Amino acid sequence: MKRIVVLISGSGTNMQAIIDACQAGKVAGNVVAVISNKADVGGLEKAANAGVETAVLSHKGFATREAYDLELQQLVDSFQPDLVVLAGFMRILTADFTRHYHGRMLNIHPSLLPKYKGINTHQRALDAGDSEHGVSVHFVTEELDGGPVILQATVPVFAGDTAADLQARVHTQEHAIYPLVVQWFCAERLRLTDQGAELDGQLLGAAGYADD
Repeated sequence: MKRIVVLISGSGTNMQAIIDACQAGKVAGNVVAVISNKADVGGLEKAANAGVETAVLSHKGFATREAYDLELQQLVDSFQPDLVVLAGFMRILTADFTRHYHGRMLNIHPSLLPKYKGINTHQRALDAGDSEHGVSVHFVTEELDGGPVILQATVPVFAGDTAADLQARVHTQEHAIYPLVVQWFCAERLRLTDQGAELDGQLLGAAGYADD
């Protein structure tokens, strides 16, 4: 069973989906710790209610991003993870941190990457007049939201949609595909190579995604 550490900054809905999948036996791994950079967020309570150990390491009080990430790395490593999962962790990570977890850190991003890296993705999709939007799970590299895409899911954009409408639609897909990708990793079917993400030895392309 793989050891999974999840990093959060908020309500932890994706974290909950992964914990639920692990505890239901759908993932060959266990979430051994949930770490947040913010205290008093809903995700910490959800994790505790699920019997998962939690920790808080606030980024406030650190002189540099590098100093914080070094402390965070030491905290994460204390749980001896096989996989680190970013689930709404609202921090831009340093290159040293991402290199340390190269090939064993995943992120979920609410857009069809490479579209709309960064924030406010739902509103940006609306402003662009897109007919579809979605979510991507990818390996984390030094480039922000730029690591190789593993799996995407699309949702339609309807006339009159607000950003909140799109967010709700995307969240449903997030909770389906993130545990699936975590299972692929834990089952040793998924790996990061010099060419990109591979599943069962086959190179994955960003064009291949799971339709809603």
